Amino acid sequence: MEQHDLSDLKAEFDKFVSDKCSVNTEDSMTQNRDVGDKEDEEAVPQFVDALTSKLLAPAQSGVYLSRLDIKRIAEAIDESIPIKERTKMVKSLFRHTTKKEYLKDAFTEIDKHINGRILIYKELGEAFPASKEIFDEHTKKAKKTMKMFSTIIEDFEEIEPTSDPMFV
Repeated sequence: MEQHDLSDLKAEFDKFVSDKCSVNTEDSMTQNRDVGDKEDEEAVPQFVDALTSKLLAPAQSGVYLSRLDIKRIAEAIDESIPIKERTKMVKSLFRHTTKKEYLKDAFTEIDKHINGRILIYKELGEAFPASKEIFDEHTKKAKKTMKMFSTIIEDFEEIEPTSDPMFV
């Protein structure tokens, strides 16, 4: 490769960095899609904060749910949420929860994803017997997380709409 080619490549890269990786606040606001909007500031039910802290931490839940997993869960229960930070996506999913049936449907879909991970852990444990203990620990955490869902459903109190919006 010639020196001329390298200088052209460097110039092209520098232009890309200055155009696409700007640190100007005006530019970054238009480029950063995870920036909060009004909906991100809305209140969420009390269980959502505890749920996100446990569900989204693989060390506690035993599984990793990606943005795409959360998006698929939402679509399976006929919800449409934008792809953002995982915490914001979970909050969006449960923000307007008023019925136990909605919670059951959402947690059933999450259970399906977790069960898929458990099957992967079993296959990996069989394929790599020396690591089976690690996968068994993740499986145990995943099953404990799924039990948490039934507790949340049992403790959830449905909110019925009233004629007086100030009556809660």
